[in-house]
Amino acid sequence: MLKWNRSNQYTENPHSVGKSACVAAIAQPGLSASHTLSRRAFVLSALALAGCAEIKEILLTEPPAAAVIMSPNFMVKAMIDLAAVKPGDVLFDLGCGDGSIVIEAARRGARGFGIDRDAGQIKLAVAAAAAAKVSDRVQFTVGDLFEVDVREATVVTLYLGDEPNLRLRPKLRSQLKRGSRIVSHQFRMGDWNPDRTVEVGGRYLYLWNI
Repeated sequence: MLKWNRSNQYTENPHSVGKSACVAAIAQPGLSASHTLSRRAFVLSALALAGCAEIKEILLTEPPAAAVIMSPNFMVKAMIDLAAVKPGDVLFDLGCGDGSIVIEAARRGARGFGIDRDAGQIKLAVAAAAAAKVSDRVQFTVGDLFEVDVREATVVTLYLGDEPNLRLRPKLRSQLKRGSRIVSHQFRMGDWNPDRTVEVGGRYLYLWNI
């Protein structure tokens, strides 16, 4: 069971004035990157322009554990819209990266939990949540997304791949409660047909209702 305890979050203090100003570039919902530019590269460029040395150091000295491909900001909002996230929801983002989906859900009154195996991305997520002033409604952890218990979730978001989605499918179908929603960016779940498919900017989102 997920414990909403701030002590369980990444322990680095993100509250200095300098860092708060820097991570605002990550948390700002109005920012959008080129389709050909990863969010990580985009954030690094923005922080370089802003002279944000502290967060730049995280980006430069802690390279991703694997290739990092983030949903662009317009897709983050579209995923939250498709899931109809509202106050009272608990959103789990499996493979959360920089935490953008979790943070957007928290802005809309939900609670959010993000898990990723990349400690550098989790550091950025915690810092961005502090800048967005939603730290009390989110939790991020370094770990294996295939091991997480999702029974508390009312919404699960994914941007993983065909094979990871298929691996997760039995758990999602057995653990999620009736009325829960799953939204996947770009990847389906084999022969489990989605209840709704939406095209956004040439990309596809898939919704399954439990």
